[in-house]
Amino acid sequence: MKNLLKVVVCLLCVVSAAHAEVVAPDTLIRTTVDDVLAAVKQDKDIQSGNQKKILDLVEAKVLPHFNFTRMTQLSVGKSWRIATPEQKQALVTEYRNMLVRTYTKAFSVYRDQTVEIKPFKMPAAATEVTVKTSINKPGAQPIPINYELEMSAGSWKVFDLTIEGVSLVTSYRGTFNSEIQEKGIDGLIKTLSDKNTKAANVALHKADTK
Repeated sequence: MKNLLKVVVCLLCVVSAAHAEVVAPDTLIRTTVDDVLAAVKQDKDIQSGNQKKILDLVEAKVLPHFNFTRMTQLSVGKSWRIATPEQKQALVTEYRNMLVRTYTKAFSVYRDQTVEIKPFKMPAAATEVTVKTSINKPGAQPIPINYELEMSAGSWKVFDLTIEGVSLVTSYRGTFNSEIQEKGIDGLIKTLSDKNTKAANVALHKADTK
């Protein structure tokens, strides 16, 4: 009985420790931004557009904090319900690849921007929150970017971005719905795949000509 009690106590300690280690949403965004900007500033290859290094940075520092399944589901909208498991997986994969090239392109043109994390207060027991930030560049208007995060599997994950008041998910939803109505879900998958492949080939060509 004493041994069983010890096991229960140990399990409770492990669970408590796991909950205690959950990183707050604003801290997660701040830490990720700081790590990424520090890496960009210190690496001349990234600044000159080295695609492999930029991709490695995005894969390591940015993508782990996104819930791509929910982002894809929200962007596809009502058609998600009729998609097969294989179609859903293909959509998530291409959506992820699409965001990878978006971030890669953003880092390719990075110069001297700074990111400000706005004051944040999380409501008690919240499972979805908004972390507001702005990208600041000397001589230019700040660009507001809001991160929508949800508690998922014990950590905070981004499921939408709002850039200058425009939701990424909502923006894609209109485009995706039009594509599905015209070509079906497989048609949307092919369109995304073709665009991702073309973007990858262009990036590879630029890297080869440098």
